[in-house]
Amino acid sequence: MVTRLPYGKRPKRLPAVRSPQQVALFLYTVRDRIIQMVLRTIYATGLRISEALHLTAPQIDSSRMVVRVLGKGQKERLVPLSPQLLEELRAYWRETRPTQWMFPGKDRHQPLNAATVQKACKRACRDAGLPRITPHTLRHCHATHLLEAGVDTRTIQALLGHHRIGTTALYTHVTLAGVRQVVSPLDRLPPPQGPSNSH
Repeated sequence: MVTRLPYGKRPKRLPAVRSPQQVALFLYTVRDRIIQMVLRTIYATGLRISEALHLTAPQIDSSRMVVRVLGKGQKERLVPLSPQLLEELRAYWRETRPTQWMFPGKDRHQPLNAATVQKACKRACRDAGLPRITPHTLRHCHATHLLEAGVDTRTIQALLGHHRIGTTALYTHVTLAGVRQVVSPLDRLPPPQGPSNSH
């Protein structure tokens, strides 16, 4: 009698990562001003889409140049505030005068809907002839591009709010910089030595 059947292992798929050039074209192609700023914020900070959509002005601390993020399980973490993002958010604020939420939806008292953002991403990818890019892809790109720039995995784990380092370690598999630095053991083999002539 078999009491418990082991589950088959689910294949672990590597996160989809796009190049900085593809990310730049994608962000440029998104037409809606509010949605464009949500996506620029996600790429600049690595926030989850739910965290970005519920962002409020008091969470942006320009004196310390950090964003206070309330993540999964109501855990707070700090992420660096890019000087460029700060300037863009200030210009955006002057233009749109958002209410309670930095990125309000049609009902100004509610945050923008995630499905609306996903639809805009699909449209931008189609218009620009790009492979699929979602808000979560931008989060992956944020982490991978940081890793390629030399930021260590532990720091990225803290920035992304990952509970386990193993989750963050997935990104080490997709960084081309890391892959290209690996030297095959074949290349390290010493030149072959012929039979010695000395007796």
